[in-house]
Parts: sequence; structure tokens; C-alpha cells
Amino acid sequence: MNRFARRCVSYLMCLGLVVTLTVFSFSSVSSFPIYSQKIIPLPTEIRGVWLTNVASGVLFVPWGINRAINQLSSLNFNTIYPVVWNRGHTFYKSAVAEMTTGSDTQPFLNFMHGGQDVLTKIVTLAKKKDLRVIPWFEYGFMTPHYSQLARRYPDWLTIGQEGIKSIQDAPPEEIDNSLVSKLAWLNPLHPQVQEFIRGLILEVVRDYDVDGIQIDDHFGMPVQFGYDRFTIELYQQEHQGKSPPIDPFNSEWMRWRADKITDFMAELYQAVKAVKPKIKISLSPNYQAFAYKYYLQDWENWIKKGLVNELILQVYRNDKSSFIAQLEQPSVKLAQSLIPVEIGISTGTVRNPVKMAQVREQVQAVRDRNFNGISFFYWESLWGYIVPESPQQRRKAFFEMFNARTVRQFKPKKL
Repeated sequence: MNRFARRCVSYLMCLGLVVTLTVFSFSSVSSFPIYSQKIIPLPTEIRGVWLTNVASGVLFVPWGINRAINQLSSLNFNTIYPVVWNRGHTFYKSAVAEMTTGSDTQPFLNFMHGGQDVLTKIVTLAKKKDLRVIPWFEYGFMTPHYSQLARRYPDWLTIGQEGIKSIQDAPPEEIDNSLVSKLAWLNPLHPQVQEFIRGLILEVVRDYDVDGIQIDDHFGMPVQFGYDRFTIELYQQEHQGKSPPIDPFNSEWMRWRADKITDFMAELYQAVKAVKPKIKISLSPNYQAFAYKYYLQDWENWIKKGLVNELILQVYRNDKSSFIAQLEQPSVKLAQSLIPVEIGISTGTVRNPVKMAQVREQVQAVRDRNFNGISFFYWESLWGYIVPESPQQRRKAFFEMFNARTVRQFKPKKL
């Protein structure tokens, strides 16, 4: 067995439980009874789900994508957000990635699908079921330290003071986010980084029949970063030789970096619209105060500037009052008056799915406040695996929530 084959086997063993549960879930729901569907379409409600490769085997099981799309369609979902950028790899055939990193797609994904372009497959299958496809650049500016991207272009990385290179190295009281521990960050202010990220996004927009592209909370810069040589010199050029403040939370220093990221967002928006004017720019951030304070992502300003066409606010909370409080933030109400706004709801993890009673309660809270829809994080935990409910019970609950198809027309609601 050659080295690559051994690595593939090892990776599959690491997926272990996830792949096993995926197979179990698919087989368990195959005999799920088909309920009669209402034939009168409802006014538009976006019903989405994220398809990721993290703790999920759906993209790697050869028949998993087909089955997932059929199941979602049968339950009247209408939008999928498949990952296309994660851990330094693309999940489609990318000439930009190959030229930059030496690999045109995630190796294990490529191996499992026999070299077939997975995004082409997703788009083809989804369009037949009238599902919107909005590829999701999940990792944004994050990349593992061991990735070819980080190794080949160390000057593209931003760092904190005294060489802090990852969130894990930062003081725990500053920021606590295990999702980005042990990860390097590409510098969103660096022109070559901007060219690379823009190239990936434009490649997807140009080469695939997608309805939009999505960036999320990782499309920014951790507040303690920005002390790399490039950023310091840029700051000095614009501040009469003065170096950035030692305090990463200094208000002027935060605003300067955030505005630079906003400038890149404006350039990206224009570039995408120049290729396909009608394509959607979707954003899935944390709430505004957190996004700005810890990741310099001033998405409220992006919306005011007309740089976002669809907002999906991540509200992954179990407490009902806390969940509702996030829906009623002024920044959310402002966004609601300008563009379609959906709410991201957590269905748990592969090992610990959220109970359907909570999911139903949160969906109702979103509907009561006239949002444009819901998206669930993430596919693997939608149906559950026996605990706390069986896949059949969970699928029935989703069918009851989405018991009629929607009109394929997505417009902002006017308050």
C-alpha cells in the first residue's frame, strides 16, 4: 500500500464514528414513510442547511451527496451551503489552489470520488431538485500551520505580539474559541492574500452554476493579530511612522484594521458582481458586537454600504431568552429592513444532537419575528442517531415544520 493510500485509510479511520453514523442514518431513514404534501406553495421562506466536512462524512461517502439532496428536497428544504474551502484545501477542482498550494482539491475527497469534481455533482443534483446552492468558504482567512499555504507563504500570515500565531497562544481572557485554536491566519490586509481569496471566490462564481457564495465569521482578523511586519509597516505609512498600539483593543487601532477589511470586502463585492451581477453575496457572522470586538468584522457597516445580499446570523444558543435577545438586536433589525435575513440554528453535533422540541421552539421564534428563513448547522445532526430521538422521529418533525413547498423567489421583507 503506497503512502497516499495509507493516509486515506488512516483518515477514514479517523472519521470512524462519523462515517458509521452517516451510513446508519441513511439506511435508517430509507424506509421512512412518505407523507402527503401540500400542493399550494407558501410565501418564500429560506430553509437551508450547511454541509461541512468537519465531524461529518456526508461529502466523503460516495453516495452520500445524492441521498442527502434527495432527503432535503423531500422535506421541503430549498437551500444548501456546501463547504468549498476548509483547512487549506478547496472542495472543488481549483486551478487557483493548485497554482498556489500544489493541490487542486482536498486529497481524501478527491480519492473517495475517483477524481470527480464534487461541487459539479452537488450543483447538478441540487438544480434538479430546485435547491439553491451557495458554496460556503468556511475557513475564510484561517489555515492550519501545517498546510502548504502556511508553509509556502509564511509572509502571508498575520501574528500577534511577541510572535503569537494562533488563537490558542493568546491570553484566555482575550478570546475563547476552540474552533480556531492551533490555526494560523492569513492576513486579510495583505494584497497577495486578497488576490488569492478573491481568485478562489471568482473561480467558483465563474465556473459553476451557483446562486451565490457565502463567507462567515472567519472572514476577518482576530483582534490580537496585526503585529506582523507588513501590517505594522502599512500602519506606520499612514500614521507618520508611529507603530500600532500595544493594546490590541485600542479603539483607533481596531477601527483602522476593521476598515481595511471592509475595503477588501467592497473590492470583492464589485469583482463578483462584475462576473455575475445577479449572484448573491451571503454572510453568516456572529452577532455584531462580538464579530467586531474579537474579529474586526464590522458586518453592520458592510450591510449599510450594500456589500451583502443575504445575512444568516449564527444564533447557536440553548437558552430561549438568550436566543430571542439576539434576534432583537438593533443591528439585526437594521439588516432586516434592508436585505433578506435568516437565522442560523444549531441542531447539535454528531454525538449530541439538539432535541427537536428546542429546534421547533427556535424556528417558531424566528417565524414570529418575520425573518426570511432558517438555516441549520449542520447536516450530520439534522436527523440524529437514536439519541435523543430516532432519525424517523426527527425527519417527521422537520416535515411538520416544512409541510409545504415554497415559491422560489427570495426578496427582503419590508418592515
